[in-house]
Amino acid sequence: MSDEYIVEMKGISKRFGAVQALNNVNLELRRGEILGLVGDNAAGKSTLMKILAGAYSPDSGEIILDGSPVQLEGPRHARELGITMVYQDLALFNSMDVASNIFVAREPTTNVLGVKLFDRKEMRERARELLARMKVNISSVDLPVARMSGGQRQMVAIGRALMSEPRLLLLDEPTAGLSPAYLERIFDLLLDIRGTGVTILMVEQNARQALRIADHGHVLAAGRNFASGTGAELLADENVRRSFLGGAAAA
Repeated sequence: MSDEYIVEMKGISKRFGAVQALNNVNLELRRGEILGLVGDNAAGKSTLMKILAGAYSPDSGEIILDGSPVQLEGPRHARELGITMVYQDLALFNSMDVASNIFVAREPTTNVLGVKLFDRKEMRERARELLARMKVNISSVDLPVARMSGGQRQMVAIGRALMSEPRLLLLDEPTAGLSPAYLERIFDLLLDIRGTGVTILMVEQNARQALRIADHGHVLAAGRNFASGTGAELLADENVRRSFLGGAAAA
């Protein structure tokens, strides 16, 4: 065990019926880095991430957080430990506005009658401040998220995760379906978030771009470890390029 790592996953296996999604997978995540988790469809990437988020329990293996073994009892327990995940479907509430979506997972304050409530004015102001720091350009935090673009919705989902002040942020396909312009904005945002000391683990369909911004990368193939190294090392690895990056050399 090393103080260098915020998380170590050792020998993680997970089966769904007849499908062996993960088979003895190891993953080490250093503090304050971006780690890109890449691989083909059905390689087990999202399953591994959901285990770390507490959504699934592994069939075998060990999770070590801050140097001590931990058994995650669910997503709420993971959040209490500082681990927050943005799922691919974003899980936003279309009927609610931006500010309400950002605060939906926060514990409300309690008034003198014991009734839990939010201060709407403070909630709106804090949502505006957060989105301004994230450089999100929207007309109002009162805007229903159903009226927002895909890129804006992704920003709101990340903002909601950041409002819980995570130490470890998990992102499942953060640029899926987004325009090239928003893809660049999302990756720039992730670099800014890393600059605040938050550790990031992301599953990303654009493997080449993910490895370009990642401090380290880990490649899964058919639920097994395939390769790991710095982002630059994996971009230059002939086997990784041929199998996962279209075969071309890194630009």
